[in-house]
Amino acid sequence: MSIEWVNQAIDDLRAWGRVREVEVDADEVRLLCDYASDYLNVNELGDFTAETFDELLLSIYPRKVIAPPESAQESVAAARTLVAYLDEAGKASGDTVARMRERLDDIALRMPDALADTANFGMAKSLFSSIGPESLEQSIAIPSGELPDLGEAPCDCPGCTPLPAVRLAAPQDLLTALESVPTTDEEPPPAGGDPLEAWARRVARILEQDTGGAVTGHAELDEGLYDLFDMLYRLQVRVPVSVIGDYLDDLAGDGEIDLAAVLGRLKRTGLIRVEGDTAELPPLAVWALREHYLALGIDAPQAPDLAEADARGLIEGLLEGVPTEIAEDDIDRWLSGRASGEAAAELLAAASGAPAVARGIAITIVDRLGAEAEPAVRGHLDDQELRPHVIHWLAARKLPAPPLTQEELLWVSVDMLALAMPAAEEDPDNFAANMAASGPSAHLIEEMWRVDHPDVVEVLELLGRSMQDGAVAKAARKAAFKARSRAIR
Repeated sequence: MSIEWVNQAIDDLRAWGRVREVEVDADEVRLLCDYASDYLNVNELGDFTAETFDELLLSIYPRKVIAPPESAQESVAAARTLVAYLDEAGKASGDTVARMRERLDDIALRMPDALADTANFGMAKSLFSSIGPESLEQSIAIPSGELPDLGEAPCDCPGCTPLPAVRLAAPQDLLTALESVPTTDEEPPPAGGDPLEAWARRVARILEQDTGGAVTGHAELDEGLYDLFDMLYRLQVRVPVSVIGDYLDDLAGDGEIDLAAVLGRLKRTGLIRVEGDTAELPPLAVWALREHYLALGIDAPQAPDLAEADARGLIEGLLEGVPTEIAEDDIDRWLSGRASGEAAAELLAAASGAPAVARGIAITIVDRLGAEAEPAVRGHLDDQELRPHVIHWLAARKLPAPPLTQEELLWVSVDMLALAMPAAEEDPDNFAANMAASGPSAHLIEEMWRVDHPDVVEVLELLGRSMQDGAVAKAARKAAFKARSRAIR
């Protein structure tokens, strides 16, 4: 979300309202702009269209905003005010404004039903966008954190910086990949023997010997390749090419380098893969680097294949932090080895009684399953912790489901915020920004203390620290006090 343009838009709208003595619901308009920025690629007021309001008020609001049906008129009124401003300020053409107003007339009739539809209580799936827009609708969240400065090489001591466990490709896949790596005149293809062993020796020479610029075209860059590839090995995620460029510039000192040419040479070695504006180690490079570490006597653990684990092992493995692409592959292969009902039964059994984060991962995977898993999912309606999630799963597939009660909505609100707590503690500013854009209202927070959830006190204390609205933060702190007092009694 681009906060700058939204702040400027709200300031301009308020000024416009004061001059014309028009009442502007700034908070509601800000919510419109925030959601449009987050989900609909709106980067300025001029990007609003009739379709934007259709998506916002009939799709995104019902999924993201806890609000009674009667609140629809307030949201539509704020949208009408925004359209009036777009018209008078020349931010939209006359035809566009006319289409917006016509669409809002229709939305005003349909939005109350959209807010009342119990299937839309599926916002519990991504409630409050508490760890980033749509984060709970994606597969598995990757461990967050800023990329380290590649100019600062890690300590070589394995005791100080142990290597992470890595997933290795199958030997046949490695051999297939090796066929596309060109050999040099100095290194003809091995006549007999293991080609992978020959590949490992070749990588060791690149990393350890004085290659004098034969690899990158610059002697000083060749000398820094070990640290570069070591860092990529440790990250296990794609890195912006610009970050690698900054690292190479530091190595070059006053010399100039052609980054595209250097990356092109590195790609031909088979040690790096560049896609768009990011780069990473391909599986062949990961394997060779691990072989090199082992040869040096460094502990280089191999990560287990989560597709072969049981449901609890899958969840625990994902909790340890797995790059997105690997996690997606693990989950897809894990599911492919089981019937939908069997997979749902295993995952929900593992989720029952588990901490909120583990339960959230299990529910996210179950959400990939189709209606054929209904009997196994429905069988957990009697589980207090899983019942709200099961209701959402059934309703989202238009299957018979009991209504979600206010108590259950409160419980699942706390549950999903508990899932967000690790990310919130790691990046409190991002969490606070998301709460400001789409967090729970004060009246909802005031009731959360009643929820029989093991994490309710921690959740309310987190909201008390994070909510930028002073009144809402105060409501969270009061609710946390009540929750603690109830627990003491």
